[in-house]
Amino acid sequence: MKYQPPKIYLNSHFETIFPALFRKVKFQPYIRERITTPDNDFLDLDWVKQDAKKLVIISHGLEGNSEKPYVRGMGKAFYTAGFDVCAWNYRGCSGEVNKKLRFYHSGATDDLHSVVNHCLTHDYDEIVLVGFSLGGNITLKYLGEQGSHVHKRIIKAIAISVPVNLHTSCIKISKRGNMVYSKRFLRNLKAKIRKKAKIMPDKLDVNGLNSISTLIDFDNKYTAPIHGFKDAVDYYTQCSSLYHLDSIKCTTLIINAKNDPFLSEDCYPVDQLKGHEFVTLEIPDYGGHVGFTEFNSEKMYWSEKRAVAFATVTKG
Repeated sequence: MKYQPPKIYLNSHFETIFPALFRKVKFQPYIRERITTPDNDFLDLDWVKQDAKKLVIISHGLEGNSEKPYVRGMGKAFYTAGFDVCAWNYRGCSGEVNKKLRFYHSGATDDLHSVVNHCLTHDYDEIVLVGFSLGGNITLKYLGEQGSHVHKRIIKAIAISVPVNLHTSCIKISKRGNMVYSKRFLRNLKAKIRKKAKIMPDKLDVNGLNSISTLIDFDNKYTAPIHGFKDAVDYYTQCSSLYHLDSIKCTTLIINAKNDPFLSEDCYPVDQLKGHEFVTLEIPDYGGHVGFTEFNSEKMYWSEKRAVAFATVTKG
């Protein structure tokens, strides 16, 4: 199942940006459910149900949400294949500021665990996890932490465009050729800090916020201390799924395009995963970051067809 990009795609940036800006996905409207976390915050889950016995749980990327076309596209693909769909929004990503000082971050597996546990109270025989980018890292880290204790109803997982090494990937996305991405992420993250600072002025210092110019600097000042890490490097080290891959005991597929502009060389752990009983790494030559566009009558992207195929065949 080899991926070939449309001929109009000129480079990896085009592959990444075009679907993010211009793709439209016609899918059933979500039904929103709010659940309470163990620390008395909330998470908003967006559902599309058809009384199926199978469920896909979709985790979005940095500064994403359930409405992103890549989430809706993946949800539609699994729905068509007979699954119910649960696309969850991280803290602060559903259009409302969350209650607690903490936000979401690349290693926040406790929130995914809350979502999984909630979904397990429903009468599903099989659950598949799908994660994009940051959500892929959370998914892989979660599975590694669960190890052999992963719930037996979680049968498969697919992680797409995953920065499994957060530190080196953060350096990569901050390089001059990728500034268009990092500046957009920073703009959105800074806006969230300002909104929350208005609610919690005694807990969030916005002095110097405007002068932050890299994601690493943002993580040093905000992400790391807010979430209990010493600094950005400590945060990246503790939260990178790269260090949890060996412990995964669930049949898992990682798809990282060779030309992904976000990913460092460390995000292609071919030697580490060689012979892994449960984890398969596929490295298409093309695809960009969360791209993999295909123009077809199904209006389904290659990554969606590949994910559904992996999730539904007996041997993955």
